[in-house]
Amino acid sequence: MKRALVTAAVLALAVTGCGGKQQTDSAAPGGSQSCEAGEGRITIATGNSGGVYYVLGGGLAQLISTATKLRATAAETGASVQNIQQLVAGNYDVAFSLADTAADAVNGKGSFDGKPQKVQALARIYPNSTQVLVRADAGINSVADMKGKRISTGSPKSGTEVIANRLLRAAGLTDTDVQAQRLDLAKTADGMKAGTLDGLVWSGGLPTAQITDITTALKDKVKFLDITPLLPKLKEVNPVYDQAVIPKATYAQPSDVPTVVVPNLLLVREDFPAGNACAITKLLFDKQAELAKVHPAAKEITKQLATRTEPVPLHPGAKQALG
Repeated sequence: MKRALVTAAVLALAVTGCGGKQQTDSAAPGGSQSCEAGEGRITIATGNSGGVYYVLGGGLAQLISTATKLRATAAETGASVQNIQQLVAGNYDVAFSLADTAADAVNGKGSFDGKPQKVQALARIYPNSTQVLVRADAGINSVADMKGKRISTGSPKSGTEVIANRLLRAAGLTDTDVQAQRLDLAKTADGMKAGTLDGLVWSGGLPTAQITDITTALKDKVKFLDITPLLPKLKEVNPVYDQAVIPKATYAQPSDVPTVVVPNLLLVREDFPAGNACAITKLLFDKQAELAKVHPAAKEITKQLATRTEPVPLHPGAKQALG
């Protein structure tokens, strides 16, 4: 039922069409920048269809199209790494990304080794929970136990894949020590239910529809792992990682599950019009309650944390909206 409701929300809210990118900017009298979007089309890079990026991206596109002169489209993608690459290439105008991947991008590290990307943030939004789910009969009680196992590490060029590989290294494993399956979330869910996968790593908001699907279908045949013992080593890679819990009610589990979380950012290129950036950022917080109706993860979008995007710089239009 939850999966159906999420799918219905996406179908109702996602806007279709192609991005013409005919953006214009406007200024207030006296030369100061207005906080008003120009006319044109923009595209929003989201993530896998079963994930929160996709659901909230559709909701945000609908809000933008309703409240401004812009016409926004939300597109399904492989998520963070791919989103940033294609944002910089001009294929998208706004992109969801994990903060650790975005930090790699601006610093020219990780998947962007030696090639710093010129992206800026509209805001820090809700956090992603790292959700490590395994089949109870697979003999996996820690990430180190994944050696030789069939593990979905997420879509190629996704933030999930980045975190999955970092978890493996933190546990003393290499990418080749596991039978890594680079699957999107829908195929991951199918594999878990069919028994062709022993476990998965997923970085997403709570709840994620496809994870709900797996836990509802398999019940006590699957279990979540506590990966927080690996947090100190993850922090050595990027200090943005933090500890939180997956509340037991999220997926009807017997107890809360400690886990590692990382913030999400909304990104744009440096040349994104300031009026558009200001208007979209302001809309994000003015209409936060409406986004929370699309997906409960949006309840964790707070203005108090919005400017904490370091090392990714805030776009000047976003600074105006959040000032």
